[in-house]
Amino acid sequence: MIKESVFKSFDDKTSLENQLADRIAKQLQEAVDSRGKASLIVSGGSTPVKLFQLLSHKNVEWSEVYITLADERWVDNDSDASNEKLVRTHLLQNKAHTAKFRGLKNMFSSPEEGCAMTIEQLANFPSPFDVVVLGMGNDGHTCSWFPCSKEIEEALSTEALCVAVNPGSALNPRLSLSKTAILASRQIYLHIVGEQKLAVYRQALENEDAKNMPIRAVLAQHKTPVDVYWSA
Repeated sequence: MIKESVFKSFDDKTSLENQLADRIAKQLQEAVDSRGKASLIVSGGSTPVKLFQLLSHKNVEWSEVYITLADERWVDNDSDASNEKLVRTHLLQNKAHTAKFRGLKNMFSSPEEGCAMTIEQLANFPSPFDVVVLGMGNDGHTCSWFPCSKEIEEALSTEALCVAVNPGSALNPRLSLSKTAILASRQIYLHIVGEQKLAVYRQALENEDAKNMPIRAVLAQHKTPVDVYWSA
């Protein structure tokens, strides 16, 4: 069993989202103040929608904040399955509309073909990343690192910024930041909601194989601080 990260539980999602939005905004502004720019990596799905909306209203020098995604489905950017559309709709609004967003998807027809261009597009991102916000699936996946997928070993071991993923159990091929990229950050937040996700998180603390429980690759390391934000 690994030592738990900082674990914060909240009585309701509203309290969680408000406090997490405040923390992220504070850290981004501190980064801008100290080095002139900041970087934020976010995940998709429905869980962070309200967090994004709250964050978009925060007083941050957004014109100096660079934002990208932890992973992306290789679909049209106007598709409801697109994480880029989610970010543009809910985060790049209000005060945050001036942030510098770079998506992972590009003109190529597949992640394998487009991976090199994505790496080039992210080359000028402030590094190390200041804040990474991750979600987690009920199978213990994060980013698009799926348990026992043929790409999981590469995602967890490559020094490259991102990897192409073709998960057999999930729809759409994807591009995902690698473990190396995710851990090259100052702070990681794991944002999870519901009793089932809590049970999966606890299971990940016990499971010894990150290939079977990929979120463990984040939780079991000691390079980057991980704060877990959970509500029922």
